[in-house]
Amino acid sequence: MWLMSVQGSVADGFEPVREVFTDWVEASAGTGGGFAVWHDGRWVVDLVGGYADAARTRPWQPDTLVMPYSVTKAFAAVTVLVLVDRGLVDLDAPMTTYWPRLPGGATVRQVLSHTSGHVLLDEPQPEEALYDWDLLCDALERQQPAWQPGTAIGESALFYGHLLGQVVRAVDGRTLGTFLCEEVCVPHGLDFHVGVLEADLPRVADLTGYDAALRAYLEQREGLMVPALSNPPGALDPDVVNGDRWRRAEVPAVNGHGTARAVAGLHAALADGRILSEELLAEMTREQAVGADRVVGAEARWGLGVGIEPTDGWGMGGLGGSFGWWSRAGGYAVGFVTGTIGARPDDEDPGTRLENAARGVLGLAPV
Repeated sequence: MWLMSVQGSVADGFEPVREVFTDWVEASAGTGGGFAVWHDGRWVVDLVGGYADAARTRPWQPDTLVMPYSVTKAFAAVTVLVLVDRGLVDLDAPMTTYWPRLPGGATVRQVLSHTSGHVLLDEPQPEEALYDWDLLCDALERQQPAWQPGTAIGESALFYGHLLGQVVRAVDGRTLGTFLCEEVCVPHGLDFHVGVLEADLPRVADLTGYDAALRAYLEQREGLMVPALSNPPGALDPDVVNGDRWRRAEVPAVNGHGTARAVAGLHAALADGRILSEELLAEMTREQAVGADRVVGAEARWGLGVGIEPTDGWGMGGLGGSFGWWSRAGGYAVGFVTGTIGARPDDEDPGTRLENAARGVLGLAPV
């Protein structure tokens, strides 16, 4: 059997990050992952390791793709913001400007900042709705929002990408995944995909860790996360998310597939002004909605497609521990992706340990 090892590089001084990453890989009982840090115009950390399949026979390679759940939402938001920058979408226009049959009266800004109320479907949907864009959009057209838009906060866990994707389709004609590929990811060298192509399917890693502990962790949360992710069913089912049909579909709230370097690279490109204008980046990373998130079940600070940390920066995390972030204080972009999504105590979170190792090298306090 292939023995687990770590591939990639670290800049001089960042050897402690490799040590933490190696310890995590060696202790992992599931699939592996990657960790990348961009600082001062260069990659100071770019590491991958572990297994890429549930049978633990295939090594995780530098070009292995994995689904980081809601980390995808930042990529989805950027597609609409690019169109805003081009003068083709108005942040404060009602969604009905672009999707006439969507109920509720939310604005594009309210969708982007998770205050639109489009978080649940009352009518049970088949798994097929995950693969059929029009079928799921038809269901959203029959569903009134859970609250009057703008009066409460709740992450649109499963529908965020469909809401934004309908704006992209109305204005540009391409699907969100195609627009993301052609206008954002390819131009900026980001190996991230919403709708994996047939040729790239062999690169995709399995997700592992869907055990009783994870289910208990989710069900104990105070918010609506489980029902929000469970209709249509499948987003929490390993047989679904590890299937080629799911990987090839566009569910842009959660099912992007990419590398840690791509996740960090998005935030580096944003911070460097390579994707959005300075004015729109400031609007994206400004607090748009602050308060109790009814879906997440915790206090939230939402910008336009990203969470905000007022004293540090912005980014987006996903179920299971993957995340992408820009640190204003540290001047770095970080990406962590993992195939093992099982619940872990906070003090054992590998992504936090890795980022803190990098911050220690940079002379910054732990997060």
